[in-house]
Amino acid sequence: MKVAVVGAGAMGSLFGGLLAEQGHAVTLIDVNAAHLDAIRAQGLRLQTGSGDRYVTALGACRPPEAREPPDLLVVFTKTLHTAGALSGVAHLLGPGTQVLSLQNGLGNVEAIRQHVALDRILIGVTTWPADLAGPGHVRSHGQGIVRLMSADGQLRPKQAEAVRALQEAGLCCTADTAVWSAIWEKVAFNAALNGICAVSGCTVDQLGGVADGQALAFAVADEVMSVAHAQGIEANAEACKARIADAIAHHVGHKPSMLQDVLAGRKTEVEAIHGAVVAAAAVHGVPVPHTRTLLQLVRLVEARAGTAAA
Repeated sequence: MKVAVVGAGAMGSLFGGLLAEQGHAVTLIDVNAAHLDAIRAQGLRLQTGSGDRYVTALGACRPPEAREPPDLLVVFTKTLHTAGALSGVAHLLGPGTQVLSLQNGLGNVEAIRQHVALDRILIGVTTWPADLAGPGHVRSHGQGIVRLMSADGQLRPKQAEAVRALQEAGLCCTADTAVWSAIWEKVAFNAALNGICAVSGCTVDQLGGVADGQALAFAVADEVMSVAHAQGIEANAEACKARIADAIAHHVGHKPSMLQDVLAGRKTEVEAIHGAVVAAAAVHGVPVPHTRTLLQLVRLVEARAGTAAA
């Protein structure tokens, strides 16, 4: 397959690198000049459970420099940048291009629909951890999965092709008709781990340092699951909490993306995660005190860093 990854940070580079190792024609598209330069100069350094190596058979460029429409365009930008990122690569959206969002938060399908029809959108979630260790250098600790589905709920051959490519790349990918349940479970996972780590400065495994860390994460997850259930989505609270516990036990040293953003002084995805949950909770009259508090605390952290209006 011809694959373009828009938003080639830690997650985008991990997925792009693993797909390139399987022989797919991958182009990483980003605006981080240092990252792109390092990849072009020496390849993408990947440190995973499979070893420490350089992936050289892949392209790296800024949005205007990408030329050939891909079969699959994977979006890994933050939700707040989705619309702008797709506008920047509109010339790559050929009539046969499928767009896959494995982004955090809510609202991504709505943004992508401004550019391609619903039957060309694949929506899903991933629990793979990844850290950008430096320009051209990505680390991934522990294991993860990918669950995806056509955004309109219909099974199509191109969806199966994308699933097969990700599965063969070792990304544990499956097609899942209950993808919206998976999305809300991922929102709960992120609301818990990203939010708490962002305001505490802890890595994921450090949340296990005291019983209160995991207990707070579970409380946030339960609140988000209550909102999902109020919307008629059959998300599995116990499965979500089991993944949180597994991450705390095994994602050693991992800094979630929201903590990475805080440390770098960047705007976070708190509005697409905690903010979206709090807004939906208000519509359905569901109390979410822990989630609301994390939203308020991250907003304070952003304001202190001067990123709230960025």
